Amino acid sequence: MAGFDNLNTDFYQSSYSVDDQNQGSYAYNEGEGQAKTPYVQYDYSQNMGYAAPGMMPPQQPYSGQIFQPTPAFTPTAAQSMYGSSFDDEPPLLEELGINFDHIWQKTLTVLHPMKVADGSIMNETDLAGPMVFCLAFGATLLLTGKIQFGYVYGISAIGCMAMYCLLNLMSMTGVSFGCVASVLGYCLLPMILLSSFGVLFSLQGLMGIIISAAIIGWCSQSASKIFISALAMDGQQLLVAYPCALLYGVFALISVF
Repeated sequence: MAGFDNLNTDFYQSSYSVDDQNQGSYAYNEGEGQAKTPYVQYDYSQNMGYAAPGMMPPQQPYSGQIFQPTPAFTPTAAQSMYGSSFDDEPPLLEELGINFDHIWQKTLTVLHPMKVADGSIMNETDLAGPMVFCLAFGATLLLTGKIQFGYVYGISAIGCMAMYCLLNLMSMTGVSFGCVASVLGYCLLPMILLSSFGVLFSLQGLMGIIISAAIIGWCSQSASKIFISALAMDGQQLLVAYPCALLYGVFALISVF
């Protein structure tokens, strides 16, 4: 037993003493009734500008009205150009590209062969006027007993393709097929007058030949003037007017015979 007691004493020996425990313990002041700690107290009333982890920062008070929230997004000028209401939407004709002012100006340019054409307007692809003039030309032929709608549209398509290829070879800037079809269609307006004359009297006499020649020259003059103005082909009006006269001569033959 004595050997066993000596073994336990040697096994639990350490350098810890009671004095070390007193250095780290808290001292209690009986007079003040407070515990003195070695830690420095922190004043939590000061605002350090950040929140402790796990704590939500203080929220700002709501300054708006109930059931009337403040809008968080303001549309820009480009976004608010056309609103969601039907009153703010653009007109249907504007969306379809139909401008009656330009149609009227092109019609006046064709009716006045000596008037200077506006190249910026004539360079637009506008097929509304040409379609109306083709229908009117076919309708006047129908009044004389000639059902020639297929010939009118067929010759128009072939003539537009031929003039498109020719003008792209002659001009430096080039031209679109829609512009060629638009100009040739607008210049078909004098041919409607010729077919209207055929309703009143026969065009197969000398008077009909003179009127047909004048109408062909009118159409070719207007078309060549517009092409020269739109494509900046100065000094080449006669070269452009000749194939136009051939095309409108075919329409004159349909009207006369």
